[in-house]
Amino acid sequence: MTTAHRPTFDPARGKEAQRGPAYHQRLLPAHTQLKVRKPGQGGDADNQVRDLRAELLQAEAAHFAKLQGGPIPVPQELEAIEAQGGVKRALENGDTEDEEGLEAKRRRVLEETRDIDADSEEEDSSEDDSDDDEDETAELQRELEKIKRERAEKREQEEREKAAVEEAEREHDIALGNPLLNPKSDFNVKRRWDDDVIFKNQARGTDDKGKKKEFVNDLLRSDFHKRFMSKYVR
Repeated sequence: MTTAHRPTFDPARGKEAQRGPAYHQRLLPAHTQLKVRKPGQGGDADNQVRDLRAELLQAEAAHFAKLQGGPIPVPQELEAIEAQGGVKRALENGDTEDEEGLEAKRRRVLEETRDIDADSEEEDSSEDDSDDDEDETAELQRELEKIKRERAEKREQEEREKAAVEEAEREHDIALGNPLLNPKSDFNVKRRWDDDVIFKNQARGTDDKGKKKEFVNDLLRSDFHKRFMSKYVR
């Protein structure tokens, strides 16, 4: 049985914990740092002239140093090199002759491959054009032959159907054209001789002119009933 209806003599009590002042979430401090434009966002940093070539050469020097296992040049060393003769000249000259050999070899290979690619592209383009023209001509020839063949077949079919119809009509005329050879032919006249006259049924009612009309107290023996039965029920 439930005890929800009974009063609570010993209610639950919360712990006496020390609580600080409560603040609403929207009352907390926010946006405490000022945002500034970074490079590339249209600020003052974009107005400064950048030496892109020097940056590229610096990145290449760091890359080759990483490949060779040597130390990566730090900005202080680059500044010292710049004071001696400039970063561009130091990075362009290089520290080893292997890099120059690799660069020369790479340029030579690129030039050779460029010439080979140009020749191959010209040959491929001419061969492709000729092949495309031949393929189109062959396709057109096949389409033309197909159309001619379909028209010839259609013409032959129409001629066969026409010949069959003419042969059937000829056989029908031979079989039924001569009434002497056709025993089933009927020689009776199908039309009456007075079908096309102007005045017809002029003698209707002349038979009843001399008769005297009498009243009969019987619907089955009356003149009207007799005429009706003789006209519609025979």
